[in-house]
Amino acid sequence: MQSSHTFEGKVSMDQIYDRPDPRAYFRKLEGLDYILPGAAKYLIQELVSHLQESRDKAIDILDVGCSYGVNAALLKHDMSMTELYAHWGQKHLDDASSEEVLAYDRRFFSCAEQQADIRVLGLDAAENAVAYAEDVGLLDEGLALDLESEALPAENAADLQAVDLVISTGCVGYVTETTFQRLLPAVFQDEPPWFANFALRTFPFERIAGLLAESGYVTERLEGSTFKQRRFASSEEQAAFLERLESKGFDTSGKEAEGYSHAQFYLSRPKHEADSIPIETLYRNASAESDDFRDVDDECFRAVRVAG
Repeated sequence: MQSSHTFEGKVSMDQIYDRPDPRAYFRKLEGLDYILPGAAKYLIQELVSHLQESRDKAIDILDVGCSYGVNAALLKHDMSMTELYAHWGQKHLDDASSEEVLAYDRRFFSCAEQQADIRVLGLDAAENAVAYAEDVGLLDEGLALDLESEALPAENAADLQAVDLVISTGCVGYVTETTFQRLLPAVFQDEPPWFANFALRTFPFERIAGLLAESGYVTERLEGSTFKQRRFASSEEQAAFLERLESKGFDTSGKEAEGYSHAQFYLSRPKHEADSIPIETLYRNASAESDDFRDVDDECFRAVRVAG
């Protein structure tokens, strides 16, 4: 998601983020070993399974910062990041037009096995990326909006009233509490949704947690584990991350100091649900399913409530 809320030193990918198809963007990300959505997938799947059981309905997911629908591909079609990189990196697509890529991907995703009882809505300021994801069927509905600078249009509010789970995998910092504040009235029309956010350690989450607390939510951070986002694009970018994190008292050893940006996981739920269902339980189930959790020390993770 494009924005001006990032800090100086972080590499911008705006020039390839909003093209008519995802080839250039994902080929760049593959070179940086971008893996966060793959790691996030398994924890999000656990949340979806719980919500399907407790709410006894198809689960509507809102992906904030959806870009080209990568989370939708991972969740709806049970794909991996490796499979997506292989798909969009195929040599026969090198010289294809965007129209040919769209037609190819419509066929590809329509034939891919689809998980039942999941709908994915996407929100992003990148109009071309959202249009692609909706056109090829990854998003059930796309909203090309920048809620940092504009209110949620009334005609879109009704589209969000059935949302059960709001997710983001790295867009916090690009979006702030302003986006969430403008979403809340719409997603609160029916049963209150859960919020699952993977935020880079460089960006504080307290203001978003505070906003949600005003609506009766408890936000917990999964302590004792972080999630790799991607390799730094340059030594200058790494130095900027290290300086920012160390100025805030973070220990970067074994994490950013080793060459990768890292995210933390925040789960926000109505207080009665946060009190009755520990997120450590959900995490343990997820960690058994994915190699992306191999670097986590399972002996020390715990949930810590975040003050807004």
